[in-house]
Amino acid sequence: MKIIIVGASGTMGSFLSKAFEKEHEIVRADRHGMDMQVDITSPESIENMYKATGAFDALICTAGPTYVGPWKSLTGKEFRQGVEGKMMGQINLVLIGQHYIKPRGSFTLITGALTHEPQRNFANASAANGAVEGFVRAAAIELENGVRINAVSPTVIENSPQYFPFFPGEIPTTMRQLEYGFRKSAFGAGTGQVIKTH
Repeated sequence: MKIIIVGASGTMGSFLSKAFEKEHEIVRADRHGMDMQVDITSPESIENMYKATGAFDALICTAGPTYVGPWKSLTGKEFRQGVEGKMMGQINLVLIGQHYIKPRGSFTLITGALTHEPQRNFANASAANGAVEGFVRAAAIELENGVRINAVSPTVIENSPQYFPFFPGEIPTTMRQLEYGFRKSAFGAGTGQVIKTH
């Protein structure tokens, strides 16, 4: 399979790229340019990525910028970081990508436990996650040609200890659990699912 991994230089993306490249052709996409450069906040950049990549079997997104900070000082401008990044960025990957993906292909987006278990300083991410999960469920009933779509929802991941203080008492998602969640989405039969890895 030809799999595009958006956010491939990040903690999750780099791990998944290495795990899947043993079996599949991996196209690493990132804002800084790996195999392919893409800024998911720009529909034009997304379109250019797909034009350059050509037909593909699966897209996995592990990218989704949001604003992290206290509620008291949260502004509309800061809130739009999650709206334009994690929410519309991922939605546009699908809206545009549906015209390039092969029949029976799949899209896998990233959300997180913050959707249902909010933590301080992450209101922006919680809202963006909820919107993405709603989109996944709705898109699943309208995507054509057998194309599937799911979201993977981890809690804080074990390879990001800098975030542990923000998630007191949470048992981190292991990288192996994360891999299995993305495998279930990309290679399984389900669609419209939010796959929890915690």
